[in-house]
Amino acid sequence: MNVRVEAFIEQARCMTQEERVSALDALQELVMPANDAWQKSWALEASDRVAAYERGEIEAEDFDLVMERLRQEFLSK
Repeated sequence: MNVRVEAFIEQARCMTQEERVSALDALQELVMPANDAWQKSWALEASDRVAAYERGEIEAEDFDLVMERLRQEFLSK
C-alpha cells in the first residue's frame, strides 16, 4: 500500500459510518462509473424481490445473522 492510500485509510478510521459509506460510494463511482442500463435492471429486480416478499413468496433473513454465517464460512478458511 502506498503512502497516499495509507493516509486515506487513516482518515477513514476517523470518519463516521455515514462518511465512510459516502467515501466508498465516491470511490466506487471512480472505479466503476454508473451504468444506467444496469441501474435500471437492478432497480426492477429489487422491486420484484420486494413485491415477492410482500406476497409471501420469499422469506427474509436477518442481515446480521447472514453476515455472521458468511464470515464463519469464508473467513475461517
